[in-house]
Amino acid sequence: MSHYDFSAQRLFVESALAPGADVLPPAEALNYLLNVLRLREGDPIVLFNGRDGEFRAELREVTRRSARLAVGAQLRPQTPRADLDYCFAPLKQARLDYMAQKATEMGAGRLLPVVTRRTQVRRVNTSRLRANAVEAAEQCGVLAVPEVGEAADLPEFLAGFPAGRLLVFCDEDAPIANPVAALAGREGEGISLLVGPEGGFDDVERESIARLPNVVRLSLGPRVLRADTAAVAALAVVQATIGDWR
Repeated sequence: MSHYDFSAQRLFVESALAPGADVLPPAEALNYLLNVLRLREGDPIVLFNGRDGEFRAELREVTRRSARLAVGAQLRPQTPRADLDYCFAPLKQARLDYMAQKATEMGAGRLLPVVTRRTQVRRVNTSRLRANAVEAAEQCGVLAVPEVGEAADLPEFLAGFPAGRLLVFCDEDAPIANPVAALAGREGEGISLLVGPEGGFDDVERESIARLPNVVRLSLGPRVLRADTAAVAALAVVQATIGDWR
């Protein structure tokens, strides 16, 4: 990744990608290419779709209302999504946008809204979550755009949680204050990171979470963090200790 050209303009598309293919950008993408980026005939663009890898392309047959993208050589093969779920109590929209973008940048493979007793926002716009994840992937060279799951109540989430999977539960009352020490040697069959709402989990929820067979209670330090800040802090600790930063 150190040789990656971060100045390249990248565009996520739904179309299949392969050398020689043509992609017809939808209206929103076309407006972005022609009126925001101000690309013209023959200008390069980098395309990815989360399935086929990343490809060089050129803008062809440009008119005021249409254009096509001629796909050239593959630049990078597709990488798999990390088996790292970011599970979060929904937030108000602007902070939820930020959280989705940062979780994508930090390497989450899935974004899963979990509604708790103290969750203030009960309805989640999953299309907007997906759009924010795509935007972050475009800007940061990410190939594997996270999946976005439908919102589930905490009891439903816990009832369906796989037995062999590691649940990292952000808890200000964790018995081990050092988060790195708490995670040491705790790799599992995939990782789910759970961050609660403003005000945290109540006592009944804490007890329910603690009953799962493979749980780590994770402290995020002596300061109280907002939920969107906790997302970045917790993902950084997990990735550095048992994730793909090692």
